[in-house]
Amino acid sequence: MISASRARRNHRESRKNLENHPASADVLAAMHGINFDEELEKIVAKDPRFAREAYNFLREALDFTQKLMGKPSKDDAPRHVSGQQLLEGIRDYALQQYGPMSLMVLEEWGIRRCEDFGELVFNMVENSLLAKTDKDSREDFKGGYDFEDAFRRPFLPTPKSAGEPAKIKNA
Repeated sequence: MISASRARRNHRESRKNLENHPASADVLAAMHGINFDEELEKIVAKDPRFAREAYNFLREALDFTQKLMGKPSKDDAPRHVSGQQLLEGIRDYALQQYGPMSLMVLEEWGIRRCEDFGELVFNMVENSLLAKTDKDSREDFKGGYDFEDAFRRPFLPTPKSAGEPAKIKNA
């Protein structure tokens, strides 16, 4: 089982990795002459529902998702990710980074449902930290998955039969 200190260490290590390999949000912000950290401070001050770490996690999860989708286009522009694709990437990235602590970490940051990820994304879009297409909307994040199923169930024991002890699934 991953400890809270291990979860924080994993987050710090992934932040260091982002500093060496800028995420798409950083690229977009730089293209528009925007300081990511300054804009993030404005967002958190305006909408305190979510911790600053939630936005950093979202940025990392987006980068993770884009890498899973394959090579960027020829002009090196960040690859567009739909809301549903991002939700899948978020789930995979959270489980990879925080394991059984994923649900607790997300809740600590104010994230309790998929719609919260949509709020984070569109807060960033409204502050020019992310881009969207005409087809993208907050609705894309509604009903994505149940957090208990996505973040707790992979680590629950699975009963074999009445006489055998339960085994724990690996993520």
